[in-house]
Amino acid sequence: MTTAASGAAPPGPDPARTGSGGIPEASPFDGKAFARKLSTAPGVYRMFAADDSVLYVGKARALKPRVASYFNAVPKPARTMAMLAQVARMEVTVTRTEAEALLLENQLIKSLRPRYNVLLRDDKSYPYVLITQEPWPRLAMHRGPRNVPGRYFGPYPGVTAVRDTLNMMHKLFKLRSCEDSVFRNRSRPCLQHQIGRCTAPCVGLVPAREYAESVRRAGLFLEGRSDDLSRELTEAMEAASERLDFEDAARLRDLLAGVRTLQARQYVDGSAAELDVLACAMQGTQACVLLLAFRDGRNLGTRAFFPRTNGSDNPAEVLAAFVSQYYAEQAPPREIVLDRGIDDVDLLQEAFSAAAGRRVQIRSQVRGERAGYVDLARRNAELSLATELGSQAAQQARLDSLRDLLGLVDPPQRIECFDISHTMGEATVASCVVFDAQGPVRGQYRRYNIAGITGGDDYAAMLQALQRRFRRAVEAGADAVLPDVLLIDGGAGQVAQARAVLDDLGIVAGGGEGVLLVGVAKGEERRAGHETLLLPDGRALHPGADSPGLQLIQQVRDEAHRFAITGHRGRRQKARNVSRLEDIPGIGPRRRASLLKHFGGLAGLKAAGAEEIAKVEGINAALAGRIYATLHGLAEAPVNPTPPSPR
Repeated sequence: MTTAASGAAPPGPDPARTGSGGIPEASPFDGKAFARKLSTAPGVYRMFAADDSVLYVGKARALKPRVASYFNAVPKPARTMAMLAQVARMEVTVTRTEAEALLLENQLIKSLRPRYNVLLRDDKSYPYVLITQEPWPRLAMHRGPRNVPGRYFGPYPGVTAVRDTLNMMHKLFKLRSCEDSVFRNRSRPCLQHQIGRCTAPCVGLVPAREYAESVRRAGLFLEGRSDDLSRELTEAMEAASERLDFEDAARLRDLLAGVRTLQARQYVDGSAAELDVLACAMQGTQACVLLLAFRDGRNLGTRAFFPRTNGSDNPAEVLAAFVSQYYAEQAPPREIVLDRGIDDVDLLQEAFSAAAGRRVQIRSQVRGERAGYVDLARRNAELSLATELGSQAAQQARLDSLRDLLGLVDPPQRIECFDISHTMGEATVASCVVFDAQGPVRGQYRRYNIAGITGGDDYAAMLQALQRRFRRAVEAGADAVLPDVLLIDGGAGQVAQARAVLDDLGIVAGGGEGVLLVGVAKGEERRAGHETLLLPDGRALHPGADSPGLQLIQQVRDEAHRFAITGHRGRRQKARNVSRLEDIPGIGPRRRASLLKHFGGLAGLKAAGAEEIAKVEGINAALAGRIYATLHGLAEAPVNPTPPSPR
């Protein structure tokens, strides 16, 4: 790729153009002259405003005619004209292929977030089915970064579709679903084996070769190669019968029957093998794109997206932007059906086909069964948009109520809430959640692992979390992002800690031009709706359960509580999964495995006495005493302690 020189206006002020006070004004950007210098190669163009902010990023099959089309005499929508009036300069990047232009455009849109591009926003990670890459692979659902080694199948529109798939896969192929910490420490088969959903590799009840074959067949099924799997199972069943291995033949027969039952069910659901159906509904500049997905003929359900249109009211433009950005991140199916035509279909098909290594077709004029799917997607898109608009109206009403409740001039545009979670002082975690005018901003949530304090000291934990949050804001200077309202889940003590932090860092507290600090104290008997709001000036508000403003505060507070508990549980579990046996001199991997196997896990080992531990092969009395003392936080315990004399 080659980046061309920017086409800014000619240097130096034009003497004929001066503003007030004789200050020269910048010459307008000459788009026609800039376009004449461009080549007809594929590439990406970027439009910049006078303050160097990015206005728009676009791709082009041929840069010269594409850029020139913006500056010809053909009438354009008001939104486009408003954008062009702000253009101060342009830059282009030439790519080798049109597919490269598409990929680069999506990367730039994601990183630069231009003011006039339609932006796909979805703060939820997509669920996948994962087969891990291990000696005994695990079949499970996965969300988040794909950093676990293994094969990923998906993405699926929702968690329900993944759970249905996993339920079916465990019945058919009987692969393990347990976490590695459980798998390594089993001494007998679990309930999943007893109900016929796992072959119990944890205790060696299935040969490694047979388990690996089940993993391979599960992969074939998830890839949509059910016909190939059926033929393979038929041949294997016949071969087993010929060698008189009737037990294996019966097992293969049952597996084949299950696969064919699913194939028959898929045929009833529809003949579509690998298909996404997309429909766009709009009201004004609010848009909803609904995705209806089929894989291997199975209807995986729907998922609604609400792109940020940045003023666009053209459904075709929104849909085109969605298709381009969504399938740049996710593997495209063989066929994509749209409820309306979009621009650059050939370019998108070529780029998607190159990325997928097979032909990808984009269609908008369909009949029969696919037309029915399009109508279904369109009706669901309209329903989802109406629901979202109703939710936004309710959110705005709650913001207005909160403004009146707290005496603010304008509704708050950013609310942050802090909460602390721990179990008797263990694994203390502080959470910070962020809400804006649209609701939760999950990408800006933060957790703080609290250390160096007395266990259970919530005041010190709150102080540390707030210092870490707002010290960074102070260091950012003019770029600091501060909340309009800062909620503290707690009473007067926690509020005092927050006030001390803000004062020490020089952050204005009290609303108006600063941060309004509000403590949320639990009501009588912890009943929802009876919370007391504590303000820095000493006032205590009791809005009551019917107050929309208090309902918004409850939502933010509950989200902070949920986020803190989730982080605390994860930190606590991680600490407990790291065996304290590793810290004991003389305990290596073999002895650790023997101990855990003998007692059925760490919990059983902690419940045993030093004398019982000494009975394990390879563990002498002195080592047993060290193990017992380490697990219980004691001085080294004797193997045969002298019983206390009766009093």
